[in-house]
Amino acid sequence: MADKRRFALFAAHIKESLPNVRRVFDVAGGMGGLNAALTVLGIETTTFDSRRKRLPVRFAERRFTLEEPCECDLVAGLHPDGATRLIIEYAAKHRIPFAIVPCCSDNGMSYKPWMRHLAELGAQAGFTVSEGKLPIDGRSRVLTGLPLCVI
Repeated sequence: MADKRRFALFAAHIKESLPNVRRVFDVAGGMGGLNAALTVLGIETTTFDSRRKRLPVRFAERRFTLEEPCECDLVAGLHPDGATRLIIEYAAKHRIPFAIVPCCSDNGMSYKPWMRHLAELGAQAGFTVSEGKLPIDGRSRVLTGLPLCVI
């Protein structure tokens, strides 16, 4: 059973570690739990998922793609499964931060190599990548990527 505190704790982590964030794209966000938690904290959020059953939050009932117009200053994913890499690629394309709590890999890697791979992918895309941990049961490691400044 997934830890029910995960949405509020990840939202608090985002608010604390990225205090200037005002608009978030929540990718592969399921029913919108992270959206609801971020909205309570005053952060405008749009959840992207193909689910029809969802919470009453701002929701884009479709798959997220690299072509999505960038109307956010952070792209995030809480256990986004197959969209994890896409989040990093989108953030790189638009030079905005990302915050992810990866779960399963999309290429059969076990968890620790998958986390190293994602951190390396972020670094190669021009991000300073840091790791944190949420106080929840289950997959709880957070990767945050901040775009390197170009001078």
